[in-house]
Amino acid sequence: MEIKNNSAQRSEALAKLRREYLHKGLDESELDADPFVQFRHWLDEAIAAPFLEPTAMTLATATKDGKPSARVVLLKKVDDRGFVFFTNYESRKGEELSENPNASLLFYWDALERQVRIEGTIERVSKEESKAYFDERPFASRIAATISQQSRVVRSREELEKKFDELAMRYKGEIVPLPSFWGGFRVLPGLFEFWQGRENRLHDRFRYSRGAHGWRIERLSP
Repeated sequence: MEIKNNSAQRSEALAKLRREYLHKGLDESELDADPFVQFRHWLDEAIAAPFLEPTAMTLATATKDGKPSARVVLLKKVDDRGFVFFTNYESRKGEELSENPNASLLFYWDALERQVRIEGTIERVSKEESKAYFDERPFASRIAATISQQSRVVRSREELEKKFDELAMRYKGEIVPLPSFWGGFRVLPGLFEFWQGRENRLHDRFRYSRGAHGWRIERLSP
């Protein structure tokens, strides 16, 4: 549907944009008792599907007084403890996670008509784990991470490129050291929600919540 230039027409056209969800639904009998196992099943299917970034996830954080922000980051590891991503610890998200160690993740795989929402607390991964991943990155990515003052104002693109070229020349043929301000965070889940689109907007939603004796699974109203 073409979106018109006129503001009123555009609003009307946006309101009419819709599609029906036609994939197979999700029944509780199909769910694994362990949400980490269930997530890996869905992640494997997303990786096999034609997604540009199947590991892309929206990370929501908040300041200590509750002002939220969100951005897309890439999942780099999932284990039985949680979900790992890497960033500049002095970035906005890094500072917010340092003062308020609560976060939410959202995976959205539109071609599969699926979402996974995760809520939990944050911890930093070990320096050894951060270094192991940093050393695996392409040379240019390591240089970029080192020169970037993420989330800070920069005067020009030329200034960034000049810093990049200078550091790339300095470390040409050498090991780029792990910056002290760069590393990984692990989200430790307390809640998972698996969402499968269904016809007539009667979507299937299942919540895993952690209890004293393991994970409890509940169906939620769409």
